[in-house]
Amino acid sequence: MYIIIVGAGDIGTPLIEIATRAGYEVVVIESNSERADAAASDYDCMVLNADATVKENLVDAGSDRADAIITTTDQDATNVMVSLLAQELDVPNVVSVVHNPEHMNLFRQIGVNTMQNPQRLIAESLFRSVDRPSIVDYMRVGEVAEVFEITVADEAPIAGKTLIEADEEGLLGDETLVVAIERDDVDSPITPRGRTRIETGDLLTVYSGTGATPDVTDIFGHYEDQENGSNGVRL
Repeated sequence: MYIIIVGAGDIGTPLIEIATRAGYEVVVIESNSERADAAASDYDCMVLNADATVKENLVDAGSDRADAIITTTDQDATNVMVSLLAQELDVPNVVSVVHNPEHMNLFRQIGVNTMQNPQRLIAESLFRSVDRPSIVDYMRVGEVAEVFEITVADEAPIAGKTLIEADEEGLLGDETLVVAIERDDVDSPITPRGRTRIETGDLLTVYSGTGATPDVTDIFGHYEDQENGSNGVRL
């Protein structure tokens, strides 16, 4: 795969590392000479010290054979301009970071795949680590729904029950679904079925249409204080 990455800053640099490690052919466009030099010396990719909002520079980067262009600069105006030029040059997949939530609709209207405000996503993740420590990892889906990982604690209401039994007892609501199970003595993730039994210590990947609320995480034995996120005692 041939990818053009615009920007070698805080977001672009780890993206360059990931893409080159994956064996992709990567071309970086960076207007800052110091950042461009650093990317060229640190990663196996071609780097253009140039302005990506100039159409000719995208052409020089190989837009005619690019599978995707990802723009990661800290300026939404720059990202919009690059995205429009990439579409004009018929790049199949155009992806952009969006810093101001008010600009999301603009990017969507021009048909660009977006990642909203990565700094906020990091902040939300850090807050979640304190507020809901039982959640190992999570991803927001839409406005409310979440996919998260959680370990089944000792004496969890769901421990020892099959998914059918948990459903019959009302432990799993209509909007809660266990989608994968990782177990210490099993090499690969388990795809849950109705008769799959949940065991203490299982690491579950869970989809919840209502989010990882206390009512949901209580099922897995994590009774956290809703006010401060600490582990509480349930009477």
